[in-house]
Amino acid sequence: MGNTADVVIVGGGIIGCAIAYYLAKKDKSVIVLEGSDHIGNGGSSRNGGGVRQSGRDPRELPLVMYGIQHLWPNLSEELEVDCEYHQDGNLRLGKTEEHRKILEGLTKRAQCVGLDVRMIDGDEVRKINPYLSDEVTCASWCPTDGHANPLTTTLGYYKTARKMGVRFITGEKVVELKKVKGKLRKVITENNVYEGDTVVVAAGYESRELLSTVGIDLPMSKVMIECLVTEAEPHMFDQMLGTAEADFYGHQSKHGSFVFGGTSGFEGVFKDNGTPICNSLTASCECRGIMKYFPALADAKIVRTWAGWVDQMKDGVPVLGEVSEVPGLIIAAGFCGHGFGIAPGVGHQLAELIVDGKTTVDISQLRYDRFKAKI
Repeated sequence: MGNTADVVIVGGGIIGCAIAYYLAKKDKSVIVLEGSDHIGNGGSSRNGGGVRQSGRDPRELPLVMYGIQHLWPNLSEELEVDCEYHQDGNLRLGKTEEHRKILEGLTKRAQCVGLDVRMIDGDEVRKINPYLSDEVTCASWCPTDGHANPLTTTLGYYKTARKMGVRFITGEKVVELKKVKGKLRKVITENNVYEGDTVVVAAGYESRELLSTVGIDLPMSKVMIECLVTEAEPHMFDQMLGTAEADFYGHQSKHGSFVFGGTSGFEGVFKDNGTPICNSLTASCECRGIMKYFPALADAKIVRTWAGWVDQMKDGVPVLGEVSEVPGLIIAAGFCGHGFGIAPGVGHQLAELIVDGKTTVDISQLRYDRFKAKI
């Protein structure tokens, strides 16, 4: 098989797989290069599963709102896999007056974009979810938010795109991008050279080093996030949960287990040759925080924990779209730990941009150009 396609995508996470799928629907030939040995090997298959609009920066809200309105409801049928999508709302919880102020600011900004979200008090919170502790005094409530299964959704995009002719190559680490006659054309790996009319870089934190080979610098840093899964518990609730300070988030899965993610404050300590690792101190710290909100989970047994890097942009939102300095380049990186829920919208709209030269949703505020100096 040849090493040339209409579009070459670097990164086989849910963002890369979704872009590939929507491009295939538009009859474009696509090659996806994944540096590891597995599709969705990073956060795409191991995150908290949130499909939420609330709590987001207004600049990315229209994109995720589009996905929830037009793509997520039929995604399981379209991809022929159970994405385990639930649209049962999101409670973003607060316990202090400072938490209330944070939530009120997020709510007002989201309402200005047209999102159905409102503030509620502790009594109304417990009417929606009676398992929450009395320490919860307020929350933002978005009834159209939800959650899904990251693993099945990512692999659903992969398997369906592959059926449609997309070529996926794992274990093919990209080391350099190269222009030909002023336009990005070549993608160079450790063993091969691939060519495309358009090159999409969707490689998480690794995108920063790769883009530097064509003179582009993303103001991105690594942040460590940990997740845990419990044994199956009796059904308690279907909402997605989060907190004002985003120190933990999670939901109860279709199978009864609870999936929680969060931060402990110890992230800079526990690493093994650069790879983030969980530790008994960090896991127990997170569990104590979770039990403050959910006393009923005090005896739940943890069966698995893991840690991973989040590609955190300086201003908290991803970089999407074209780069004027490098014709032929599309960036889809820097999702700051909340790329799963927005992935269908990103994939759909970037496919439109590549094929039609424009998008239905305005993504101009997410372009790389926003970091240019104002003259």
